Amino acid sequence: MMRSLKGRLFIILVAMTGLVWLSATAWIYLNTRAEVERVLDARLMEAARMVSSLIDSQEIDVAIATLDPPTIAADPHSPYERQLTCQIWSLTGSLIGRSDGAPNQRLSDHADGFAERVIDGRAWRVYAVTNTKLGVQVLVGDNLDIRARLVRDVVKGLLLPMVPIVPALAALIWFGVGRGMRPLDQLAEGLERREAEDLHPIAADHAASEIRPVAAALNGLFGRVQEARERERHFLTYAAHELRTPLAGLKTQAEISLKTDQETVRTAALKQIVTAVERTSRLVRQLLDTAEAEAAAAGARSGTVHLSSFLRDTVADQAGRLEATGGRLVFDASLDGVEIVSKEILLALAVRNLVENAINHSPKGGVVVLRWSPENAIVVEDEGAGMPPGEIERATDRFFRGSNRSPVGSGLGLSIAKLCAERLGGALELASRAPRGFRASLRLA
Repeated sequence: MMRSLKGRLFIILVAMTGLVWLSATAWIYLNTRAEVERVLDARLMEAARMVSSLIDSQEIDVAIATLDPPTIAADPHSPYERQLTCQIWSLTGSLIGRSDGAPNQRLSDHADGFAERVIDGRAWRVYAVTNTKLGVQVLVGDNLDIRARLVRDVVKGLLLPMVPIVPALAALIWFGVGRGMRPLDQLAEGLERREAEDLHPIAADHAASEIRPVAAALNGLFGRVQEARERERHFLTYAAHELRTPLAGLKTQAEISLKTDQETVRTAALKQIVTAVERTSRLVRQLLDTAEAEAAAAGARSGTVHLSSFLRDTVADQAGRLEATGGRLVFDASLDGVEIVSKEILLALAVRNLVENAINHSPKGGVVVLRWSPENAIVVEDEGAGMPPGEIERATDRFFRGSNRSPVGSGLGLSIAKLCAERLGGALELASRAPRGFRASLRLA
């Protein structure tokens, strides 16, 4: 398959031009042939009538029929000297006269008018006219082989000058395609000269109308790449800040535990260290989850998921945390028998972060429920304090932590779940429950 757009356009244009040229050639040939046939038939008719008129004027004596009839000589210098032949027959069947090259056999046995006949392997088109007054029939025949050669020569004379035009036309088409593709080449050259950091839009106000959609698409891509870079820059800034804070706290609490002689102070400092380590570990894992969600979006394949067993396996390691505080992780009966087609990696990341967020915000003895909604959504509900309506809109922003924040939270869980939901073609819906609690619905496509 040809990969050159210029070459493809050239071939298409040459092929279309050739098709038009061949069609025109066929039309010229057929039209010229028909016109020449009409002219030659008219000449044939006129010649027969002319001979008949000569007989009427007694230029030819038909009183005596001879065994060796005279011939009418043709011009030896004409390339079509034997195209027309003439015979004069008496109505009694005697050959009175014939032209040079005319066969001895009668050209036509038909009455007056046109007829065609093959004599000794040669085809003739004949026009007959009868002079009843003098008792003769004039037959003028046209050699069809010579007639066909005449038609070919006429058509050749019309078309032969066009032959050298074809390569010249092909060269002009190649040149024209090259000139027409020049704006695209200029666009490619401009992009090649750009630095990797240069994401400014391409100026396309004066570009050709065919180039503008390409430029607009590239500008859109540049804009999305720029936005992605800004998000990553902000993400790294926030991540560095969030990591620096617990690490600084770890250092402070470690120094306190080393310097103090009071057991209660040391114990409190160590507890703070444990909390900070848990938060830092969760933050690092969620940063990795974010990167995994971004990478899995393009490469993950969809498969059939048996929802109940899949969810139990996904959050099995988190159930112990909730049970340690007297709580329970409940898998509703609505999950039984549900099968969906989804990307398991993204689905697992979303569910794990939603369940972890629910556990972190659940009170002691709280219950976290996972159920299936008829609206094609996985629902995670907890009995925590919920979230004020004004904060729900920002809940999926990276590193956003609401007023009812968890001490071990990092502000990434819901943003990861939203990212996974979007990559799955769905959406994440959040709402507080009455009288208390929080609901996260992972709506699938």
